[in-house]
Amino acid sequence: KMKKLFISQPMRDKTNDEIKKEREVARIKAEGTIGEVEILDSFFKNVPHDANPLWYLGEAIKLLGKADIAYFCKDWEYYRGCVIEHECAVRYGIPCIYA
Repeated sequence: KMKKLFISQPMRDKTNDEIKKEREVARIKAEGTIGEVEILDSFFKNVPHDANPLWYLGEAIKLLGKADIAYFCKDWEYYRGCVIEHECAVRYGIPCIYA
């Protein structure tokens, strides 16, 4: 069975292309560890115009709840959203992979 992969990554001050490239690296690294994965897409499009950081975090945590495994990109520990996603993954028993 293909595992569902949640990718936690810092996005502040990054272009869409940089974000997509980093997500692809995460997918490749995760597949090297656990085999083929289905990515839960937390790179949100069609966002409400008044969305704030907590809106994004809430949507991300909903997706994390569907994950079999979470991948934490480089420098995750310096970004509050990633730190909170990590805390949720650890406390709810979702296995983690680190860049």
